[in-house]
Amino acid sequence: MLANFLQALGSKTLNFLEEIGEIFNLLFGIIKSFPSIHKSKKIVFYQMEHIGVNSLPLVLIIAVFTGAVAAWQAAYQLKGIAPLSFLGAATSRAIITELGPVLTGIVIAGRVGASIAAELGTMKVTEQIDALETMAINPVRYLAMPRFLAAILMMPVLVIFANVIAVLGAYIVSNYFLNVSFDIFFQSVKRFFLFSDLIAGLVKAVFFGAVTSLLGCHIGFKTEGGAEGVGLSTIRSFVLSSAMILILDYVLWMLIF
Repeated sequence: MLANFLQALGSKTLNFLEEIGEIFNLLFGIIKSFPSIHKSKKIVFYQMEHIGVNSLPLVLIIAVFTGAVAAWQAAYQLKGIAPLSFLGAATSRAIITELGPVLTGIVIAGRVGASIAAELGTMKVTEQIDALETMAINPVRYLAMPRFLAAILMMPVLVIFANVIAVLGAYIVSNYFLNVSFDIFFQSVKRFFLFSDLIAGLVKAVFFGAVTSLLGCHIGFKTEGGAEGVGLSTIRSFVLSSAMILILDYVLWMLIF
């Protein structure tokens, strides 16, 4: 019984370490492909549109309600402790440093990370990736690098939009439901705003975009088993990307702050 448990544990550990190595190997391959970016610039621009522009409506909808909920929660926490004149500062700092980057990252993990895994997984099981290699086209350079680069470029842009809309959502709730005026709310935001908070949130966004696209590409390239395998890869990409976003959020918070 114990021997079987240790054998299973050892096998899982080796598989985990092997997969970590494959992910880093893919990352190094993507970085090595950067000098050839001029060959894939059209694909990069297309992926920037797909990841950034096409994701914007969903991100903005999530952001406005995130700001609204943040305002209600902050008002509840401040009740009996501090005046509501601090509501703008409390909500804006929480949004800029945490809620904006993390929730945007999870939305992108669901919309884009899963899409990358499904697209590349379909190409893998239908042997299109093998066809690219036959034509001497590097799949990492042609498929993975444009998606990785587009993700790390567009995630900070999406987070900036999300921050602005979330703060506006918080102001709407504060003004119409909590009787906090425009001047009081935004004077509080201005008084306690730190540029370092914004930079920290954007740094997180870059890492979230990188890990989402990297895992999506890795899982897509490893897909097996036809249509069922593509479905499993899609789910696995979203689950792992979301988990890594939350883990990275904690690690980066400890390192930055």
